[in-house]
Amino acid sequence: MPDVLDQSEVDALLAAVDSGAVKEETAAKVFSRNKRITDVEIRDYDFKRPERVSKDQMRALEALHEGFSRNFGAALSGYLRTIVEVTVANIEQLTFSEFIHALPNPTCFNLLSAKPLDGQMCLEISPLIIYPIIDRLLGGSSADLFIPQRPLTQIEWRLVKRLTDRALSNLSEAWSAITKIGFELTETESNPQLVQIVPPNEVVVVIGFEIKMGNRAGTMSLCIPYNVIEPVMGKLSQQNWFTYTKKTASDDHIKAMQKNLSGAPLMVKVLLGHTSIKVEELMNLVPGDIIQLEKPASGEMIVQVEGKNKFTGLIGQYKGKRAIRIKRSVQSGERVV
Repeated sequence: MPDVLDQSEVDALLAAVDSGAVKEETAAKVFSRNKRITDVEIRDYDFKRPERVSKDQMRALEALHEGFSRNFGAALSGYLRTIVEVTVANIEQLTFSEFIHALPNPTCFNLLSAKPLDGQMCLEISPLIIYPIIDRLLGGSSADLFIPQRPLTQIEWRLVKRLTDRALSNLSEAWSAITKIGFELTETESNPQLVQIVPPNEVVVVIGFEIKMGNRAGTMSLCIPYNVIEPVMGKLSQQNWFTYTKKTASDDHIKAMQKNLSGAPLMVKVLLGHTSIKVEELMNLVPGDIIQLEKPASGEMIVQVEGKNKFTGLIGQYKGKRAIRIKRSVQSGERVV
């Protein structure tokens, strides 16, 4: 072991550095087996929090779950009969222990399976929003609702399952752009400290959502362990993400849509013409009076479909009923008098 320098030796060494007798080392030195390497860049690396997901893959995950949040918000709005907004608040890499210790206790903690991927994911919903949702499902207004600090009851868990089923359905739909994954609820827990799906120092990706319903707001967190999605991480690069999202509709889908739309009823009107009269004349009108229009009877009439000018035609009779014969189509932006 080297000797420990006393204060006088430290002062002498500092004086020698100031006078130039001893040169101060400025570049970091790295030694290899064969030679010494200098002038290399050294970066700090935290072994407790290694960055295993690239920035492009994080952006792809964020874009994927933004689509999920929109669809899940629409599903909740229809189910709860009120406007519910779900947005992505943040996305970050943490260790599993950091994620667990940041959660409240008790909370609404759900364990998910993601077949065919191995392992489990976690979906946590804050009590600040889960109790107002339960209150609305039971007919309350959640205006002066007190948020209890207790675990959910069995009845409340069954009501929450209706929400998680919709969330998992939309989550499977969002991930279908990357790969086919079937999300299923496997277990529920109120105390997150009792859940250990991966080692405490394992890297997880946590997507944080914000849920707003009226004057109530809360958070929802989706925890995805890296070892679960590692087999599909190659598909999450930014370039592949845009490739997967730009899918064209199949011919069968287009034909089915055209078939469904072909039976939709449309309102068709024919404008015979227009004119202007005085208020006095309007007040003196009686049955039998004739109003002369500015357009002649033989002129082209405007045919409107759902309130928009689409054709022009000539009026007449067909099988004893008034009819119009289409003459030409009206171009977009064309003014027809």
